Amino acid sequence: MQIKKLIVAATILLAVLLLTGCGAAATPAPSAPELPNPAPVVQAPAPTAAPAPTAAIITNTGSANASASPASSDHMIIKNGDIELLVKNTDVALDAVTQIVGDLQGYIVSSKMSYQDYYGTNYKYATLTINVPVDQFENALHRLRGLAIRVKNENETGQDVTDQYVDLQAQLQNLEATRDRIKSFLDQAKTVDDALKINQQLSDIEGQIEQIKGKINYISTRSAFSTITITLDPDLPTIVDTPTPTATVTPTPTLVPIEPVGPWDPGRTVQQSSHALVLTYRVIVGILIWFVVVLVPIFAPPILVIWLIVWLVKRSRKPKAK
Repeated sequence: MQIKKLIVAATILLAVLLLTGCGAAATPAPSAPELPNPAPVVQAPAPTAAPAPTAAIITNTGSANASASPASSDHMIIKNGDIELLVKNTDVALDAVTQIVGDLQGYIVSSKMSYQDYYGTNYKYATLTINVPVDQFENALHRLRGLAIRVKNENETGQDVTDQYVDLQAQLQNLEATRDRIKSFLDQAKTVDDALKINQQLSDIEGQIEQIKGKINYISTRSAFSTITITLDPDLPTIVDTPTPTATVTPTPTLVPIEPVGPWDPGRTVQQSSHALVLTYRVIVGILIWFVVVLVPIFAPPILVIWLIVWLVKRSRKPKAK
């Protein structure tokens, strides 16, 4: 009897299980109840590498603005230019140069004027030094050439200061780190003497920092603005010198003054005649000296040879006595 009950109970349980399996296949199973979140596990943050220092452009107020690294930025070039222009009118050219500087957002550093006289007219010469943004350097030179009748001289130079700028930035960072350490030592000073010594070192470091900042500011400004020196020479007119006709000078006859005839002086006449006689003898003696010294040595040998030949010829022709 019990065995039959067990068989019936097992049959009923199997039927229930089959019905339950079919119902589960037809309908979705209910979601499992949500368990409470476990307590979060705190992990130590992984150490990260310190970021590489980047270059900074120091403004005139001394504040540092972060900028791109010099390795990835453009080179810092200090550009200089010299141009000498021959212009028709110096004043008109000066106004045009001022207009160009204003259009390019530049400024005039210095100017010098001089005057030179040319055939009674004063002509104006000018020399200007201007600064223009570095990206307007070529544009400024192009516009300046357009003001000239002829460009007499032009020269351009450039200096790469990128390495110098990076070195100064590294020095600045090292000095600022040293300053911060010295300040921490100052806070830990226990005596007045130690505080004074540390303060002196701090003053020296801050002075070096200001010098480095000044150099950085100079390089930043010089690389941001290019310098152009402009010389303006006026076009001088060509003047042909025409010879001035000169009047013909007529010679004026010179009148020989006639000495007034005075009374006859026999003594004076004798003196004049004796003087004339002495001069005459001097001339005659001089001629004789020239004749004896110069002419006789020249003509005497030929004459003597000719005479000897003639004498021998005559002698040979003379008949001999029988």
